[in-house]
Amino acid sequence: MTPQNKTLTQTLAVVVVMGSLAWASVPLYDWFCRVTGFGGVTNTAEIGSDTVLNETIMIRFDASVDSDMEWTFKPVARTMELKIGETGLAFYEAYNPTDRPIAGSASYNVTPYQAGGFFTKIDCFCFEEQFLMPGERVQMPVTFYVDPEIVDDSEGKYIHTITLSYTFYEIDLPEAQAALQLDTPIQRN
Repeated sequence: MTPQNKTLTQTLAVVVVMGSLAWASVPLYDWFCRVTGFGGVTNTAEIGSDTVLNETIMIRFDASVDSDMEWTFKPVARTMELKIGETGLAFYEAYNPTDRPIAGSASYNVTPYQAGGFFTKIDCFCFEEQFLMPGERVQMPVTFYVDPEIVDDSEGKYIHTITLSYTFYEIDLPEAQAALQLDTPIQRN
């Protein structure tokens, strides 16, 4: 192999490796965050904890919308105190004040970030896209618990308040709803 061919082969190999790492970085980072709770990413479970402690923890609820999202969005209750391991049920309210249907998707995190690995969602409106018709107001539930292992964690044992935050972003209408919009004109007064 000539020096020019060797250099070309090495350069192409570097480009392929770097491209592969760039392509895989988002799924690998997402996996890392879900496994460790890094960045406030929460866990999910099918059922609640089988252990409930006598210690309590305060859960605060926060809501916001992206600057382009026209919904109003807020928690129904701002705080909830529950026993560690106990299943909690909270509601968020979304309202579409516009004259057009809007679809939205919610991103979320918890703070402090160290709590992410211990905050477990059983069911959440954030698992699916949401769709609101003009003038529609809905209450959306989130079912969760705080893993009892938090009391044995070197950093977690000092956490007494966890804030669950959601931000709604507008997304494209689902195909079925977009097709319905083409068939049904909106009546204006």
